[in-house]
Amino acid sequence: MEYISTRGGTGAVDFEGALFSGYAPDGGLFMPQCIPSLHRDTLQRWSSLSYPELVKELCSLFVPAKLIPRNVLNELIDRAFSRFRHKNVVHLSRLKDGLNILELWHGVTYAFKDLSLSCTGQFLQYFLEKKQKHVNILVGTSGDTGSSAIESVRGQKNVDIFVLLPKGLCTQIQELQMTTVIEDNVHVFAAHGNSDEIDEPIKELFADVDFAGKYNVMSLNSVNWSRIMVQIAHYFYAYFQCAPSLDATQLPMVEIVVPTGGGGNITAGCIAQKMGLPIRLVTVVNSNDIIHRTVQHGDFSLAERVKATLASAMDIQEPYNVERILWLLSGSDGRLIKTLMEQFNISKRLKLPEDLHRKLSETLGSCSASDQDIVGAMRRCWEENQYLLCPHSAVAAHYHYSQPHSFLCLSFLSSIPRCCLAPASAAKFQDALLQAGLAPQIPPEISALTAMETRSTPLERGQDWAQVLRGRIEAVAQQW
Repeated sequence: MEYISTRGGTGAVDFEGALFSGYAPDGGLFMPQCIPSLHRDTLQRWSSLSYPELVKELCSLFVPAKLIPRNVLNELIDRAFSRFRHKNVVHLSRLKDGLNILELWHGVTYAFKDLSLSCTGQFLQYFLEKKQKHVNILVGTSGDTGSSAIESVRGQKNVDIFVLLPKGLCTQIQELQMTTVIEDNVHVFAAHGNSDEIDEPIKELFADVDFAGKYNVMSLNSVNWSRIMVQIAHYFYAYFQCAPSLDATQLPMVEIVVPTGGGGNITAGCIAQKMGLPIRLVTVVNSNDIIHRTVQHGDFSLAERVKATLASAMDIQEPYNVERILWLLSGSDGRLIKTLMEQFNISKRLKLPEDLHRKLSETLGSCSASDQDIVGAMRRCWEENQYLLCPHSAVAAHYHYSQPHSFLCLSFLSSIPRCCLAPASAAKFQDALLQAGLAPQIPPEISALTAMETRSTPLERGQDWAQVLRGRIEAVAQQW
């Protein structure tokens, strides 16, 4: 298994090469050169597996045993999930009105990114210890990625992590989960800008190939293939939990509803679908609706500004993983994707070619939810089930509640089972719960954050953020 850039301008790399990269040198994103196709008997055999066992099976398809022997891979994944609070790692809650919620948030930071980042952190450590190598990890976060990434590598001697968060645009809990980690290898920057603005200095540093190479700079954002790979398991587990019997002549269909920000999770769903999993996918967004407009109208263009919403981790205008989805649907046409993405990078506007838009709309349904919709879904879920949703999960629940008579959403057949992915615990979003008139239920480890020491470096408007990052990375390197 080798990995190539979505823009076709660089040579193939192995899993280790993709793991230690951010963007590919030509500006694209790494993807498997071929997507494995699974037969019906494999799906039937996998249907009784636990979530960790599914992760192991899927990762073994993308990580050759010559790089990580299968027994070692299994050990790394077991170690990654050892800190999760739920015995099954993830959990399906079956609620009234056919609402199935797949809780992906039982990790250390109460967010779904703990699943992929805990595994990715273990893969990194395996290679770093083997080669006695040091890396600098550069991460931009809209809320949950930063804390999950920090937890995956905190205290490790061969890793330094540099996290940029949008000051005041995360929840207090999200910010504290980053700024209260006082470790020598953790460097948090509080930037006075939004999520898209903090991505710019990160892209600039990765584009400086000499700098990135000299200082072993890599990313743990969902530009990193390893994160996408692990997230494919969400879809197989959701399918096996929600599908009726697999003994029918034709395998049953399950609809999976995916709250979407940067697009990493929905990309994993598209890959699962391409592997042969019989799922319908619906990508659901907040008022920052570029993915919704792209699916519905082929309009991959920025709005005038990022809108602050209750589902703050999805307040993103440039969902970079859409490039991976378009590459998949184009038949791995790197030349076409290069042309399209270069056009978008120049004008921030792109009208998809008619054929590509048709394939996208056949692959994905989509829905956009306002803050009013989010609050409504949170209230209804509580009133009917005494179950608290985070605002991001509520975007998916809004889609469910609006079926089958919704004008905003593209409806599929209503008779098939539906599973809504829940990316975070409601405990992290107290303000949103209060706006919905609901009482937060705060675990003690989250309550304790407010009394802990914090540490971060401010990035003010007008500063050269890329230069500040360069300086800190260079200073850390001098200690080695």
